[in-house]
Amino acid sequence: MECPKCHSENPDHSKFCGDCGSKLFPFSEAIFSKTMTVETPIKVLSTGKIFADKYAIFGEIGRGGMGIVYKAEDIRLKRMVALKFLPAELSAYPEAKERFVREARAAAALSHPNICTIHEVEEVEGQSYIAMEYVEGQNLRQKIVKGPMDNDTVMDIAIQVAAGLETAHQKGIIHRDIKSANIMVTEKGQAKIMDFGLAKVAGESQLTKEARTIGTIAYMSPEQAQGEDLDNRTDIWSFGVMLYEMLTGQLPFRGERERPGRLPGLWNQLV
Repeated sequence: MECPKCHSENPDHSKFCGDCGSKLFPFSEAIFSKTMTVETPIKVLSTGKIFADKYAIFGEIGRGGMGIVYKAEDIRLKRMVALKFLPAELSAYPEAKERFVREARAAAALSHPNICTIHEVEEVEGQSYIAMEYVEGQNLRQKIVKGPMDNDTVMDIAIQVAAGLETAHQKGIIHRDIKSANIMVTEKGQAKIMDFGLAKVAGESQLTKEARTIGTIAYMSPEQAQGEDLDNRTDIWSFGVMLYEMLTGQLPFRGERERPGRLPGLWNQLV
């Protein structure tokens, strides 16, 4: 198990780092990936199930460290939604559930064309969940795998994402998981920031005292990777990583011995 602070290796059963004494991530099941949010086992809902007496489950559309997302239909309002659930492991912590609900409700107060709309934050059958706008399109990651994007497209998407982030930051909301997989782009080219499941209110403590380092490794600011208190600059760091990825087709940080190369000239227009 790698220490999130000093990056030294420790036995899997260790609770504290043998070198620096930092508390290690408590869930032995967790898997750290460079491009996926830290993952934990999640209860699966079957296709066709009616959840909370109003959501017909169509199937799973994504998963990450802070939950699993399903496409569903709100059978009362006749609209498609995306349902995200808090993992069972975090649901066992009252503090985690309280923070999940409080911070998701804060994100629900955001109203901006470049931010996915949150419809509802509730708990049913012991499961905390977020019901949000279902966005048709592709995420940026799916577009980037085809190769670097042209400058005009990058500029357009970057401006939209920056506008959404500005609104969130003005409201004191820090996203903490800005990455290409969390930016949806519709067929008309509208970009939407998705997944405020890791969001926190500026000035508040982390999600739990036990699980301080959460997010997606390849996009994390150094402060976030070390579990330190954060402000909106951590989103700006992740935004910069995403810009590099759009322009070059690859992530800037790919190993301990590698260094990011120079960005194309468009970078100077954006900073």
